[in-house]
Amino acid sequence: MADRVLIKPWEVHGEGREFEAISQEFGQAAAELESALAGLGTPWGQDEPGSGFGTAYGEAREGVLAGLQGLADRLGRIGGGLHTMAENAEGNEADVRADFTGPGTAAGPGAVRA
Repeated sequence: MADRVLIKPWEVHGEGREFEAISQEFGQAAAELESALAGLGTPWGQDEPGSGFGTAYGEAREGVLAGLQGLADRLGRIGGGLHTMAENAEGNEADVRADFTGPGTAAGPGAVRA
């Protein structure tokens, strides 16, 4: 059995939908975090230590939020890639089946043409 590959396109499509749902949820969580952080305002002071902290925090915050949104986007692209893989597997299976059964034949898997 080690030399056999079995791809169930319907399952791959299902996993693609899962990744898309996770992407949506993750993106929503990132947006909520961004909103919550914005709601905090700038509680540090305007003195030298507060200004230094504010500058460093602002840069780090933007990097983290961009990274989280980027991760959400990549998760969505994984879902799309899984759909493409499932569609390719279905197409390959149909092509191979047609090669063995011939055009216009409604034979199923494992059918032998006489």
